[in-house]
Formats: sequence, structure tokens, C-alpha cells
Amino acid sequence: MDAFFASIEQMDHPELKGKPVLVGYDGPRGVVATASYEARPFGCHSAQPMVQAKRLCPHAIIVPVRHDRYGEISSQMFAILDDFSPVIEPLSIDEAFLDLTGTANLLGPAETAAQRMKDRIKKEIGLTASVGVAPNKFLAKLGSDLHKPDGLTVIRPEDVDVLLPPMPVTKIWGIGPAMAARLKLLGINTIGDLRKFPLTVLRQQIGDDAEHYQRLAHGLDDRLSAPV
Repeated sequence: MDAFFASIEQMDHPELKGKPVLVGYDGPRGVVATASYEARPFGCHSAQPMVQAKRLCPHAIIVPVRHDRYGEISSQMFAILDDFSPVIEPLSIDEAFLDLTGTANLLGPAETAAQRMKDRIKKEIGLTASVGVAPNKFLAKLGSDLHKPDGLTVIRPEDVDVLLPPMPVTKIWGIGPAMAARLKLLGINTIGDLRKFPLTVLRQQIGDDAEHYQRLAHGLDDRLSAPV
């Protein structure tokens, strides 16, 4: 879902639409749970200290978290997803993997099913969702983030060698700022750099995760969905 908590607040409170909204506790130790898309150009984002977000966007409107309301909308979303696949792996309150293997006869091509899913969420809930369609979980997650909000991105096997190499290594699951800094010292800034780096040397530098990261850098991810 797109800016889930903030989008719900804007839906429930129309006066907030089009305005920068920060959902979270407005206090010295408060943290941003979600920033609306109007707040993001100022540098606001989730998991950010609220004091920092307010400094970046002084005119942002801060609203408290309403867990019960978000849970209610989440249940509606997952009820829709249930109609599209028997294998759903929730990642969070507003995100999930769906395995569409074997559903083409009933739902049509995966891209068609994804668009129908988005349309139903918009019609029945009133919010937008971004979807990535791909051969594996890593690429699907990557695709879902590429064209937010309200995006639908299809990544086919033939797209991988064009799409991935220019991207920063932080696009790979598990590579956060700390690991990215270590890789930068090795001259690895992009996924293309990571692909070409000798595996034996990479393993010496960062340990057992080296092979996993290089597989993802080539768009390879054989993890199966874990239905819940």
C-alpha cells in the first residue's frame, strides 16, 4: 500500500488531502510511522525522529497513530488479496507476497491479475497500492517500489540485466547504510559493481552473505513463499 497510515488519515480527514502529513508521536522521542507523499520531498520518511522531520518540514501536520483503524483497513486489503491467490505471505500490516503460479486460467496473466487487484483495492477501500510482478520475491519487491504511488511494474527475466546493474547496492535486501559503506570501501557502489566483484574476495571482506548478495545482484532468488 502507498504511504498506508498517512493515506488512511487523508482518506478519513479530507482536509488533510494534498498536505504534508506525519503520522506518529509528537514528542521528544517520537518517531515518524509514515510520511505522506507530500512530506517526502522535504526529506521526511518513516522511522525518522519526529523532531528531525519537523525541522525538515515545519508546516507538516502531525497526527497520532490509530492502530485499530489501520488494522481494520489492513483486514479489508488482505480479504481482497485472498481472492487472487491461495498462497499469501504477509510482510507487514500493508504488504504481502502473492504466489500467482497456476492461476492464469482463472485470473488471466499475472499483470492482468495485478491490475484487477489494484482496481479492487481502490474501489472497495479507497486507497492506492503499488504492485511488482516478477519471477521471484526479490524482483517483485523491487518492482513494487519503483513507481510509487499507484504503480504497476512488471519485471521479466529479459529485463534483469538492463534494470539491475545501474541501481545502487542499497536496492538489494539486507544492504543497509552500514553494509553499503563497507562495500563502498571496496569500490562497490552499484549492483553492477557487485556483480563483477570477485566472490572469493567479497567473502573474505563481508563473510557468508557475499554469495547471497551476488545472487540477488543477478536477479536470482529461489526463496518460496511461506503461506500464512
